[in-house]
Amino acid sequence: MPPTDASPVVGLLLAAGKGTRMKSRHPKAVHRLLGKPMARYAADLCARLGVSRLLTVVGFEADAVRKALGEEREYVEQTDQCGTGHAVQAAAEALSGYDGLLLVLQADCVLLTDEIVEALLTRHRESGAAATLLTTVLDDGRSYGRIVRSEAGAVSAIIEAKGAPPEVRAIGEINAGTYVFHAPALFAALAEVTPDPTTGELYLTDVVRLLVEGGARVETVVAEDPTVALSVNDRLELAEATAILRDRILRRHMADGVTIEDPTATYIDADVRIGPDTVIRPMTWLCGDTVLGEECDIGPSVRITDCVLGDRVSAQSAVLASSEVGDGTRIGPFAQLRPGCKIGREVKIGNFVELKNAVVEDKASLGHLAYVGDAFVGEKANIGAGTITCNYDGKRKHKTHIGKRAFIGSHSTLVAPVAVGDGAYTAAGSVITQEVPPDALAIGRGRQTNKEEWARKKREES
Repeated sequence: MPPTDASPVVGLLLAAGKGTRMKSRHPKAVHRLLGKPMARYAADLCARLGVSRLLTVVGFEADAVRKALGEEREYVEQTDQCGTGHAVQAAAEALSGYDGLLLVLQADCVLLTDEIVEALLTRHRESGAAATLLTTVLDDGRSYGRIVRSEAGAVSAIIEAKGAPPEVRAIGEINAGTYVFHAPALFAALAEVTPDPTTGELYLTDVVRLLVEGGARVETVVAEDPTVALSVNDRLELAEATAILRDRILRRHMADGVTIEDPTATYIDADVRIGPDTVIRPMTWLCGDTVLGEECDIGPSVRITDCVLGDRVSAQSAVLASSEVGDGTRIGPFAQLRPGCKIGREVKIGNFVELKNAVVEDKASLGHLAYVGDAFVGEKANIGAGTITCNYDGKRKHKTHIGKRAFIGSHSTLVAPVAVGDGAYTAAGSVITQEVPPDALAIGRGRQTNKEEWARKKREES
């Protein structure tokens, strides 16, 4: 008998297909939407639901799928892509002797919710069925397999839309490709599946008919929201799925206390976290594993990727990547934080300032028109306009150290490796090539010379 308690569940993620309709050299499972590859959505859902073990079936461009999902996962390989039934058969050896529930997911079903999959597992356990299917009703049915029911309403078969007669294609209830099986019943029926006479493929949907014919119970959960059942088969459906996910994400953040001024002009990836009372202004992109604290003011025209921002950070017309920013720091307009920056609290990073692999301590000021790369900037230091750290000698990168409370005069050029001590000054327009002791004034420029009547003589000569 199938398990009916809350016993552990094993997940099987089918990610072996090429995805011909994507018209791409890359496997469908690795195409990205809202910050992560398609197959990651199902894998992350399994992790959230506490699935005890997840096997991923790979095939076409298997190495690319492994790279996208992580080498640490458990994979089985479908050497020839001969249909969904064949893909499940590829996992038979790895699941030999397993007598529990098997949750089968498709890599392109990115719109599944935790709630609908939990409902599927609950229905399966409570009914004692051999298989439980996720279905929904669509106006057009598209290319999905149709759910055929008996007069009593029980599932009798799933018929693929391709080649189906008109009366079957007229059925609105479709198969979403998400299943829960009692594993021994699945593999026993799968052994009896024969190749489709037209395609030569083994279809997992044929298992349903064989289970019914063998007297086994097949249940369904019909999703009231049809979007949770949709899959991605081409670029248009990828865009449609992205729009649906984006709307869900924005609604979730607003429900959690985030102000989004214009949802139609705001783009937030799936794994971004935002604290309450933060304001997101139009034309903002929050990407990757970004985390924003509370009461931040972000935008307009900001792109932040894989960054951690503290509370009360403001940024406008700026680009930030793979960096950390402390509480109360102001960034922009027209500033860039390239990867590797660690910015302290209450720092001012003004217009046309670029930082790369830089540590900036609390309350430092980089007001405008500066480049600071591979550098340390001490607490309360001031970086004047036009300052640059010359960190690259053509072969290697070198470090610049600017001490606490140091004052770097406008248009200073710091030729690394070099250090400016605590409380030291550099005169405006200086080229600094040697260490500046603490509290010293460094002047690295030639004396001004005025050539009298030079311009008049040049005019007369011409």
